Amino acid sequence: MDSLEFHTTDVWNEQLWKAAEPVYTGAFPEHGRKSFAIIRNMFDRGLCQLHTADDGQETKAMALTGIDRRASALLIDYAAVREEERSRGLGRRLIDYLKSWGIANGCRGMVIEVEADETEENLRRIRFWERCGFILTEGVHQYIWVPEPYRAMVFHLQEENRLPEDGEVLFRYITDFHKKAYRSR
Repeated sequence: MDSLEFHTTDVWNEQLWKAAEPVYTGAFPEHGRKSFAIIRNMFDRGLCQLHTADDGQETKAMALTGIDRRASALLIDYAAVREEERSRGLGRRLIDYLKSWGIANGCRGMVIEVEADETEENLRRIRFWERCGFILTEGVHQYIWVPEPYRAMVFHLQEENRLPEDGEVLFRYITDFHKKAYRSR
C-alpha cells in the first residue's frame, strides 16, 4: 500500500472516472449517490474535483469535492475506499491528501455531512472523521428530498482563519453546493 499515487482533476477525465466509479458505486447505494449525468454536469460547470488513490493498477480510494469560494471551504461530497481495502489506513491517507490539497488551494477548512441517526454504521463513520481531526457540530439538518437527517463536521486548515463551527452556517455552504450540483445549467 506504500506505492499509492494520488491524482486530482477538476475537468472531466473519462479514464479516471471509469477507474473510480466502482469504488463510488460500491460504497454508496443508488439512492444515496449522484447519478453519472449529474456528476458529469458538475464537471462541465466547474463545480467539482475528483481525487483518486491508485497503486498503478487499480483505484483504491476516491473523493468528489467542491470548493465554496466565498467561504474558502473544501466540501467533501463523497469519499470512499474500496471495500476490501478498508481498515488499512487508506481512508486516513486519502483525507490527509485532501487536507494538503485544500491548503494548496487556499481553503480555510473542510466540511462534510454525516448521517445523524445513531446507528452503529453512522457512529462508526463519525468516529472515522473524528480520528481524522473533524469536529462534529451541533444541530441536525433535514433535507426535503431525503428521509435521513444529517449533521455537519468541520476540519480547520487555517488556525488563524477558521471556518465556523456552527452547523447551520456549514449547511448553508453544503446546501448551496447541492443546489448548484442538481441545477442543469
